[in-house]
Amino acid sequence: MHSWSAPDVPALPGHGPAVHLHDTAAGALTPTRGAEEPATLYVCGITPYDATHLGHANTYVSFDLLVRAWRDAGRDVTYVQNVTDVDDPLLERAIATGADWRELAESQTDLFRSDMTALRVLPPDHYVGAVEAMDLVVAAVERMLAEGSAYRVPLPEGAGGDTPELGDVYADLSVDPLFGTGAHLDLDTMVEVFAENGGDPDREGKRHALDPLLWRRTRVGEPDWDGGTLGRGRPGWHIECACIARKHLGPLVEVQGGGSDLIFPHHEMSESHLRVLGHTPSPVMIHSHGGMVGHDGEKMSKSLGNLVLVSRLVEGGADPMAVRLGLLAHHYRSNWEYTDAGLAAATERLQTWRRATAGERGPAAEPLLQQVREALADDLDSARALEAVDEWARAALAGEGEQIEGAPDLVRRTVDALLGVAL
Repeated sequence: MHSWSAPDVPALPGHGPAVHLHDTAAGALTPTRGAEEPATLYVCGITPYDATHLGHANTYVSFDLLVRAWRDAGRDVTYVQNVTDVDDPLLERAIATGADWRELAESQTDLFRSDMTALRVLPPDHYVGAVEAMDLVVAAVERMLAEGSAYRVPLPEGAGGDTPELGDVYADLSVDPLFGTGAHLDLDTMVEVFAENGGDPDREGKRHALDPLLWRRTRVGEPDWDGGTLGRGRPGWHIECACIARKHLGPLVEVQGGGSDLIFPHHEMSESHLRVLGHTPSPVMIHSHGGMVGHDGEKMSKSLGNLVLVSRLVEGGADPMAVRLGLLAHHYRSNWEYTDAGLAAATERLQTWRRATAGERGPAAEPLLQQVREALADDLDSARALEAVDEWARAALAGEGEQIEGAPDLVRRTVDALLGVAL
């Protein structure tokens, strides 16, 4: 699957410091590896049926900052993102709207690509759909069955096509003693959250309520694929991401990223699959999660009808760079609410920066470059970086300090390369 075109990233003098990120599992600021080590990032992508609302955009702009800061620090970055282009929510939306699920997935993925291009998000090196990862999933699940870390559950009547004796396949979480240590939830809460997020704790025949689906056998009216010895079917959500990450990033994912709504069950369970498949206790180094974006007092969701879509903002006349600045005004881990006033403030900020950098002379830019680098290295503190640019712009427009030839150009390159905002 192709991603989207990469924006040009201006060169900057020197290199930024090593990045530190808040690790959700540890509950502490954690250093990423040094410049001599390759950087590996996996960010969970969209299920393409309501792209691209500001909650999506907040996640991908946030981890775009990480990629930019890593590369500025001299890291060789491999970035992987998936697309869950077959899953229950997508199929349910297709049925509800009378659309073909393939056409719905492709049209929404195309819209996501155009939104990421407009927001100047750097594309992943590997952009992989669940459909094209079927062989990876089948091989992994067959291996888990052979090794005793997965088991079959009998099918309901009418399921399974020509081979109903081959049941759905579930992971046996009892083989992973570290399961549940990252989310810091008690059992009752895990079961509750699991059920609210596509899980089936009450499925008859499971060994434990939390055991997640690995391979769903054929159901009438649902798409299916050749599953080899598993029988025809389609993958579970968590194993899909584990297989894609393992294929393209190897045994260690330096940062596993996504929204905070993925902490449990998705990231907990996909990391469990990585532990079992890799026979390693720590396949993920840092677990990084962005906050939720709300509107009208609730988290954005299609069911509530409160989605704010990037494409509609841009169609309505918003500058994509103002939309991006509106996102960057909030620390990536914070929960916040979109307002029209917030977008207006971001638009005014963008206009101020553009006026301040329009000339050939201005206050020294090297201190600002250092401030922005330090802010991003400190848990991607974009709000602090924006405030530093605001102060330079204020001084520039006031004509304060020595006016240095070329300073506005370095500011433009700094804001572009590190914050992704084209002035």
